[in-house]
Amino acid sequence: MENKILKATGGETWTTRARTVKSPFARNILTYLMVFGPGLIVMQADNDAGAVSTYTQAGAQYGFHLLWILLLLLPVTYFVQEMVTRLGIATGRGHAAMIYQRFGKWWGHFSLFDLELVNFLTLVTEFAAISLALSGFGVSPYISVPIAAIGLIIMVITGSYLRWERVAIFLCLLDIAWLAFVIVLRGPAGATFGAVFGHVAVPSLPPGGLSGNLVFLIIAIVGTTIAPWQLFFEQSCVADKRLRFSDLKFSRLDTFIGATMAILVAGCMMIVGNVLFTNNITYSDPAQMAEALVPFAGDAMKYGILLLMVNAAVLGTTVISLSSSWAYSEVKGWSHSLHRPFKEQKGFYSFYIGSVLVAAGIVLIPNLPLQLVIVSVQVLAGLMLPVAIIFLQLLLNDRALLGERFANKPWNNVINWTVIFVLFGLSATLAVQVLLPGVIPTT
Repeated sequence: MENKILKATGGETWTTRARTVKSPFARNILTYLMVFGPGLIVMQADNDAGAVSTYTQAGAQYGFHLLWILLLLLPVTYFVQEMVTRLGIATGRGHAAMIYQRFGKWWGHFSLFDLELVNFLTLVTEFAAISLALSGFGVSPYISVPIAAIGLIIMVITGSYLRWERVAIFLCLLDIAWLAFVIVLRGPAGATFGAVFGHVAVPSLPPGGLSGNLVFLIIAIVGTTIAPWQLFFEQSCVADKRLRFSDLKFSRLDTFIGATMAILVAGCMMIVGNVLFTNNITYSDPAQMAEALVPFAGDAMKYGILLLMVNAAVLGTTVISLSSSWAYSEVKGWSHSLHRPFKEQKGFYSFYIGSVLVAAGIVLIPNLPLQLVIVSVQVLAGLMLPVAIIFLQLLLNDRALLGERFANKPWNNVINWTVIFVLFGLSATLAVQVLLPGVIPTT
């Protein structure tokens, strides 16, 4: 690494192999570019296959009526991930390792089991999306899914964190194409500035009011916008990238930009789905949705959406698999860095490879209800999220661990406990709907 990487300590001269950088503005830009990555990746990777399905379904079922939820989720996503970044920089360790260390083996294994369960089921949805999307190109799942799995394995086991990060960032930036789709479909989608802004700024419920189906979808939106794996992934990624105290403000900026982009892309997905709502078109999975959009924008739109589904699934798969592998390796005490090759970390990489291959194999089971699996997993993530945030909240209030500088401030705690209570309220509502289906109307 030597002087190929800029040394980020306060006040010292920044150098590269070529020249000295003295301009404060240039130093800030170079520092940000060095820190840039984990925040954008963790946020945009959450717009994975499940997100494409959930957000477009929200638009197709309820039009613009749920856009305001995304606006509320923007600060929530930022504040939650900012805490994770702060914890990762302050401790230099992953989230699973910190839970295990501070709360003991029982809670450590409990949180790890929750994470691995949700992550594995989510991996199944990612491969399900790859299967659905590439079937739209006439490619058999028995070809597309194995090829995707092999590609994802090769992407990670090269022993280069920087190479993996560059590929992941490139995949993140491809999602800007959703904005282009909105521009193309703005007429059929009714996406005038006034219509979109009105529903974003003013909360409203769809015709018919609150129902079990609506609550189910809202929890799915929350579960796909803020997922438990994000907490574990970003902290481990920050630790693996070896960010330091002086990098915190730029890491926060990276996280904020990532959160903003993720919410904007999610909104674009809802607006695209609104085309089907406006024209009373139904569909059973995102691949059929892409086909249904052909009369409004031609085959190019169809194939573009299918490719973005594949992109979202590939990005989600690599990030979620790494989240699982980092967490499991931290608890087992294995070496777990993308800076090291396979031969030095067989346990870490083998866990990643096994997760990918088993999830891919499940998707090839005949007659698996893929769309139901995709949305249900987002709901499960939403139900488990409050527990994950409670661990994070307790860790960030541990002043013996973090000191006054990195521990939560009172305003952090007000926001976080509010989020936790709201999430528990949504979870309780869903539980009532499942156990006592007559209490909340389903239509």
